[in-house]
Amino acid sequence: MRSFFSRLFTVLDMIKFHHTVFALPFAFLAMAWAAGGWPGWRICAGVLLAMVGARSAAMTFNRLADRKFDVLNPRTSRWPLSTGAVSLPFAWGFFAASLALYFAAAWLLNPLCFALSPLALAVVLGYSYTKRFTVLCHLALGFADGISAPGAWIAVTGTLAGSAPAWWLCAALTAWVGGFDFLYALQDCDFDRRQGLYSWPARFGVPSTLWMSAGLHVLTLGALAVAAGLAGAGMIVWAALALTALALIYEHLIVTPSDLSRLGAAFFSVNGYISVGLFLAGVADLWIRSR
Repeated sequence: MRSFFSRLFTVLDMIKFHHTVFALPFAFLAMAWAAGGWPGWRICAGVLLAMVGARSAAMTFNRLADRKFDVLNPRTSRWPLSTGAVSLPFAWGFFAASLALYFAAAWLLNPLCFALSPLALAVVLGYSYTKRFTVLCHLALGFADGISAPGAWIAVTGTLAGSAPAWWLCAALTAWVGGFDFLYALQDCDFDRRQGLYSWPARFGVPSTLWMSAGLHVLTLGALAVAAGLAGAGMIVWAALALTALALIYEHLIVTPSDLSRLGAAFFSVNGYISVGLFLAGVADLWIRSR
């Protein structure tokens, strides 16, 4: 039993389970906007379990699909699947369990969620192969995260009617996650070139990547503003958007063509604060408007 849990925790670390913090708050924000407040424990739990199942399945599949590259890449050569710390059967078993959790949560939410669940799964799993044929693979990752927002809206309403705020959140997530994945991909620029993999940094270099990331984050702010306007958000959300703009500016100031050493801070710390902060601001705004 100890061996099982040891391997389970190793897999959770391998798939960067804590990075769920990026998309989950946006899904919860869409859920709260759709419900006009608290949607109830059943829906909240269903969205949480669907998100955890989908992301765990997608990231495990990504590691399985890229295993031959991970073994060769100095940055990833010590990852559990590369070293054998996690076996292929165990990884596939975890993948299957994650799929079961995802489909069960979608089925328990409502019929439309369950009907659309295979399509959403195709998007989140398909991302793993985009690096083999397009330099826009970073936006594919962003969209895979972004569809969680309209998915959460459907979980509450059982329909796509009136879901424009969620789709603008999807656009914001696509640009935001895609933008910082441009930065993250800088770590593998030389390796991707040698292996013939497609990524924006490998094709166009560091300065172009930094400009593209910054441009996408400008689009992120625009999409968030439209989403907030459509949702009738109040001053708390607008203040949070102003702070988000400052955080994104900081993120781009600490990563320069001559110094990529602070990519970790830009990737996780700053973006984690952004997602959680916007969600909390949205919830506080809804609470104040309901009083």
